[in-house]
Amino acid sequence: MNDKIKLTQYSHGAGCGCKLSPAVLDEILAGSSKGSPFKALLVGHEHKDDAAVWEIDHGQVLINTTDFFMPIVDDAYDFGRIAATNAISDVYAMGGKPLMAIAILGWPIGQLPPSVAAEVVRGGRAICEEAGIPLAGGHSIDSPEPIFGLAVTGMAQKEHVKTNSSALSGDLLYLSKPLGVGILSTAQKKGILSAEHAALAIQQMTTLNKIGYELGPLAWVHSITDVTGFGLAGHLIEMCEGSRLSAHINYEKIPLIDGLNPYLSQKAIPGGTQRNWTSYGSKLHLQNPDYLNLVCDPQTSGGLLIAIDPDFTTEFEELGRAHGLSLKPIGQMSAIQEKTVYIR
Repeated sequence: MNDKIKLTQYSHGAGCGCKLSPAVLDEILAGSSKGSPFKALLVGHEHKDDAAVWEIDHGQVLINTTDFFMPIVDDAYDFGRIAATNAISDVYAMGGKPLMAIAILGWPIGQLPPSVAAEVVRGGRAICEEAGIPLAGGHSIDSPEPIFGLAVTGMAQKEHVKTNSSALSGDLLYLSKPLGVGILSTAQKKGILSAEHAALAIQQMTTLNKIGYELGPLAWVHSITDVTGFGLAGHLIEMCEGSRLSAHINYEKIPLIDGLNPYLSQKAIPGGTQRNWTSYGSKLHLQNPDYLNLVCDPQTSGGLLIAIDPDFTTEFEELGRAHGLSLKPIGQMSAIQEKTVYIR
């Protein structure tokens, strides 16, 4: 029976496409204090960073994050794997080492059997084991739609923490995973996704961004964030605004999943793409309006966006190859200009 259940039929959104739009999130947080009375809180929500950072002692910090969403795939085990990979990524994006995770589970008990939820949790635990951490507990509720994610705790040396607000003018920008997962997930909903692309999407979304921990100690790596529901453009805008810079991107250099055009021609474009554009399009200069569908595409468990000193490209790209990544620069940070991000 469980083999016939398609989880995406039980939720109104999918993956990081469930996220509130940047504009709505800004409105919600508008009344929040920009400062913190807690001196040990080194990174809060001021720059919309990937995780909170709390200084403990002896130069060490704790990194805490949470992330959860509704199914982006039909298979319960894969859903758990994707959600866990996505949540753990926030610790890697801060240059940290994950220590443990706590599960977050919402389940429509009247519609889906507990055995399917058990498969979701099993998938989450498998990714935690791959990351070398325990899934140490969690909390569950009866909810109208299936929801799964993790709260993750990590650790780093204080001086190794990477934020999304510390890029420098002249830094080269790299993206560690290709864009297009949002398009593929929408194609799946429309029933037009090939088996090859379905497998490729799952593989990409369950690949841990482990390189982030190795980037932490490298002083010439200035800034990191991961690319999720706000798309490449949205998370790059956050990096630029936090760093008080602009960015110039060469569209032809952005890594893209092969074979997206047939899906785009059939209008497999997530609703989150337009929500993203509505939220921050005024800050973008697009040489070609067609770029919108890729640079605003909501990513689930996307890659790391990394800003590095251009004098260290050889070392960085060699490190990428050691992790099975073919890393090439997609653009560069610059002094602040009229628009926040230029994509040509």
